[in-house]
Amino acid sequence: MKLTIIQTGEVPVSLRDRFGPYRKMFETMFDGTGQGFTYDMVAVSDGAPFPDPATLEGIVITGSAAGVYDDYAWLDPLRAFIRDAYGRQTPMLGVCFGHQIMADALGGDVRKSEKGWGLGRHNYAVAARPDFMRAAPAALAVACSHQDQVITPPDEAEVILASDFTPNAGLAYRNGAALSFQPHPEFLDDYTLALAELRRGKAPDNVVETAISSIATPSDSADVAGYIGQFFRGR
Repeated sequence: MKLTIIQTGEVPVSLRDRFGPYRKMFETMFDGTGQGFTYDMVAVSDGAPFPDPATLEGIVITGSAAGVYDDYAWLDPLRAFIRDAYGRQTPMLGVCFGHQIMADALGGDVRKSEKGWGLGRHNYAVAARPDFMRAAPAALAVACSHQDQVITPPDEAEVILASDFTPNAGLAYRNGAALSFQPHPEFLDDYTLALAELRRGKAPDNVVETAISSIATPSDSADVAGYIGQFFRGR
């Protein structure tokens, strides 16, 4: 199965030499599932034209420094692409900004949260178990890095991951072919730590320090990646 990565952002310039391009994080994550995925990448935030969802086997919409409320020229075409893919039931995953723009395009409310920065490893309760997550435990610990949140999910979405900080952290859509997560299962710990350090001076010091210490909590990202792999393979 070929996954088309819709790139909406890139690793910050100051970290790029150390951690490489963002698409490689996703490819490494999916390779780790052993499901034999192949990949294509379309950098829409750099002006690349959107593909026709009818020609795609699976879609992954990445994180970004952009917000859904920004006025970048590629945002409205991305919304149209999401709606088209959703209507065609093309399997689609959104992560972080991808999670937010999917919710926005499909009728939800997304804003900068008054709770501030979410950084480091957060624990999320499993609120529902679609078929691809039947084996999920009661909670999952996954890295995050965001200020914006899905405040109100679309009517089409069911909340599957939730926390006090991020009540709508995971959404499974009722067409059976769309899935999104606020946290980043593709992040390794060294990158999560580097991002937290990068937020010094923007996020409060106590939030940064808590994020750094949170990495001592074992990660469930590989399990989440496995659920995502099963989601795509099940389509």
